[in-house]
Amino acid sequence: MGGRREEVLDAALAIADEAGLDAVSMRAVADRLGVTPMALYRHVDGKDALLDGLVGRVLAGLLPADGGKELPWGERLRALAYACREATLRHPWSAQLLFSRPAVTLDAVRVVELVFTALLDAGVPEHEVPRLERLVSTFVIGFAVSEAAGRFGPGRIDTRSRRAGFGEGELPAHQRLAPWLDLPLDVAAEFDADLADLERLIEAAARR
Repeated sequence: MGGRREEVLDAALAIADEAGLDAVSMRAVADRLGVTPMALYRHVDGKDALLDGLVGRVLAGLLPADGGKELPWGERLRALAYACREATLRHPWSAQLLFSRPAVTLDAVRVVELVFTALLDAGVPEHEVPRLERLVSTFVIGFAVSEAAGRFGPGRIDTRSRRAGFGEGELPAHQRLAPWLDLPLDVAAEFDADLADLERLIEAAARR
């Protein structure tokens, strides 16, 4: 049964990669496998369970084989963040799914467990760990969503033209920051810098 469920998730993953998340349905997966939609219900309970399975499938690929337990906590979090960004660039549809659905499958919960463990090892007080896990997850997935959607892509934000469309003095902060806004964006470097800031925030929480 487990093997057949994996085939169902493989088919759903292939459909999402080919045509996007909206194309994933019980009927589409059944057609891909050459069975009736009702036959799928022995392996997944419905569309929601199918999407939850896809979340688990994507997140399973983020986990190191040994859990990365020998690495310092910061390196574990960075490795997880890089893996998440890579996964969403490889499967752009997955960013929307990761951001909109809770972790309910075992693979998904294992990722949360990895973050919990890293935060505890960093010395974060137990009552602060759930909040900081949400902060870490929201930043990493939110960054991945934005990048996968092209929000950070080259040429999408023409700051000079945007400023030119408003009267003089209407955007004083934009004018002041113009030398920095007009620079080409290095998304990878910004992600690295953001992660470093996040680690410092975690260290500050641990000191408190």
